Amino acid sequence: MSRIGNRRLVVPEGVTITIDGNQVTVKGPKGELSLEIMKNIAVTVEENTVVVTRANDEKTTKAMHGTTNANIHNMIEGVTNGFKKELEIIGVGYRFAMKGNALVINAGYSHPVELEIPEGLSVDVTSNTEITVNGISKEKVGEFAANIRKVRKPEPYKGKGIRYKDEHVQRKEGKKAA
Repeated sequence: MSRIGNRRLVVPEGVTITIDGNQVTVKGPKGELSLEIMKNIAVTVEENTVVVTRANDEKTTKAMHGTTNANIHNMIEGVTNGFKKELEIIGVGYRFAMKGNALVINAGYSHPVELEIPEGLSVDVTSNTEITVNGISKEKVGEFAANIRKVRKPEPYKGKGIRYKDEHVQRKEGKKAA
């Protein structure tokens, strides 16, 4: 039994959900998102609620039942409030900067790393060591934040690198003198 798949999603004011075959489109004040659903999953809109049901109890259908419900919930949340990820960079000489539509990262390499900002996302540089990635798609925000973090992952000895704002890095003790 899927508890997440069976939950009813409440549609807030100003959000419209349209279903066209196997395509679900959510429009809200911040934008529009669409999702293609599996053929064994049915999505219905009843007044102010969205109900996701499955046709059979096959393993893949049961797995996609909860996933589809969660994805539609994230779409509703994204078009109303949006999503954001905050990152910080720690290290001597490490910094973030914007250059047109690209994020420039100086992370201790011999060259600065430039990452093109995807369509639908915005990056705010609050200081030269902190940034915020904003967008309406939870998937795109999380993926781009992970790509930024991948440039220089935090290392366990000195803690240098790029990390999420709320991330705790497990520190290790260095070598002992003999």
